[in-house]
Amino acid sequence: MTAARALLHPAAKPVLFAACLLPLAWLVYGIFADRLGANPAEYLIRAAGDWTLRLLCLTLAVTPLRVMFGVPPLARFRRMLGLFTYFYVVLHLVCYSWFDMGLDVAEIARDIAKRPFILVGFSAFLLLTPLAVTSFNRAIRALGAKRWQALHKLVYVVACLAILHFFWMRSGKNDFAEVAVYAAILAALLGWRVREWLLRKRASRSGPQRA
Repeated sequence: MTAARALLHPAAKPVLFAACLLPLAWLVYGIFADRLGANPAEYLIRAAGDWTLRLLCLTLAVTPLRVMFGVPPLARFRRMLGLFTYFYVVLHLVCYSWFDMGLDVAEIARDIAKRPFILVGFSAFLLLTPLAVTSFNRAIRALGAKRWQALHKLVYVVACLAILHFFWMRSGKNDFAEVAVYAAILAALLGWRVREWLLRKRASRSGPQRA
């Protein structure tokens, strides 16, 4: 079975859905099995944030992989990956709000205003929210294809804010190795898009050649 045929199989989406839930299942298991280390609250917050970043990278990788390897069916999975990215960022925010802030809205607001890396992370969440809300076909029809595409380009801003949030969070411990890996992946994915945009622009400027 070719890769394209496998991706078009009716079971492909359910398999991806189950795979995206595995990190949550592991965290729930860790809670009940007491396997989240000495500080379970911090582990949950960090793990949810890590999976947000991983799924954001996977979402942004769909188009380059589809184009470079000539596998159009990969596009079927971009929406699901994007929605799971949002799911884990919501989980990240809920864990922070609950375990660190005790769901105290006033204290959360003060913490966001006081700590730049929290402000940057919260800004990324706010920008990601309209993308999740408008990820359905009805929203695309309501907005129109051009406006919808323009809105969803905010994901590139979200990616930059996510890396900045991660960088500032790790700066306290002077631990940037993992940050560098994610930054390199996102730089490659965004750089590919810039290159494609420049190629299209150059092609449109040259126009059709006359005989």
